[in-house]
Amino acid sequence: MPYAPTPHVLVERQGPIAIITLNNPEMRNAFLDDMHEAMREIWTHLAEDDSVRAVVLTGAGKAFSAGGDIPSFIRSYEDSDYRRMSLRGAKALMDAQAAFPKPVVAAVNGAAVGLGCNLAVACDIVFMAESSFFADTHVSIGLVCGDGGAVFWPLHMSILKAKEYLLTGDKIPPHVAVEIGLANRVVPDDQLMTEAIAFAERLAAQPRQAIQETKRAINIHLQAAISMVAPFALSAEGESFGTDDLRATIDKFSKK
Repeated sequence: MPYAPTPHVLVERQGPIAIITLNNPEMRNAFLDDMHEAMREIWTHLAEDDSVRAVVLTGAGKAFSAGGDIPSFIRSYEDSDYRRMSLRGAKALMDAQAAFPKPVVAAVNGAAVGLGCNLAVACDIVFMAESSFFADTHVSIGLVCGDGGAVFWPLHMSILKAKEYLLTGDKIPPHVAVEIGLANRVVPDDQLMTEAIAFAERLAAQPRQAIQETKRAINIHLQAAISMVAPFALSAEGESFGTDDLRATIDKFSKK
């Protein structure tokens, strides 16, 4: 039977390729608690399955992922224990994805915001549909950018560019994402999955030990950044939940 950690995260097989689909389309694939848990655990499961040689990660519907779920966000504001658990989970997800040995191709089919953006950027190859975009809006809503952007983005682009997009929360269109180093290719919407799977199949055909250990070697840079930056960034993000700016954001969400 296919691995099914939750109905909100689907895993299908196409030969040696595992296709992970974030499956909460009514909420633009915003992360519910079960999705956080599933995405932390799924990498270990797929690493142990020798028949899986590569992975494609995408979203159901019109978005890749809108990032955090608003009720969970409000609960993190109100419940300090839940907040600590969530931030520790964010670190565990970064660690698990960075340690995964097999190549992962992101097929970004629409908006990828906050956590959704950084989940895609942490993949090995990033394909973006023409209608998609990236944005990390942590700062804009009153939070420190703790769960990926401050860790990953300076490895992909200049520090100046990372600051520009993280401090403003501006949208990054797909062609700009390729230009600055957050993505590899832009493809027409209707060809996204075809091209992403074809590239994953190409990677799956590479010699197993050579490709996996080369990825591991490159990801030492990423793991070092996680180890060095994430503890402070996530701790500071936790402190953000006590600020007046965050309270104003909560009020806006509540009114909606």
